[in-house]
Amino acid sequence: MSKVVWQAIKCQYCERVDEEVALEARLVFPMDYLPDQPPRVLEYRCSKGLACNNVDKAMCVWAGSLPMYDPFYA
Repeated sequence: MSKVVWQAIKCQYCERVDEEVALEARLVFPMDYLPDQPPRVLEYRCSKGLACNNVDKAMCVWAGSLPMYDPFYA
């Protein structure tokens, strides 16, 4: 059976929440009999995305409130 996990890809300081945040990817690892296959990325999220959504101003693309600002690739 395949394995699905959230794995941190990149960590950095976010000035908008004033904390260290992580960009996480939801990965699907192949079954045991397919060991040469790389994991497949299903989706991305920020570890503090829910906290950002509780603030009254637009934050970033990972919080879903400001699609033009990406702090991980800026």
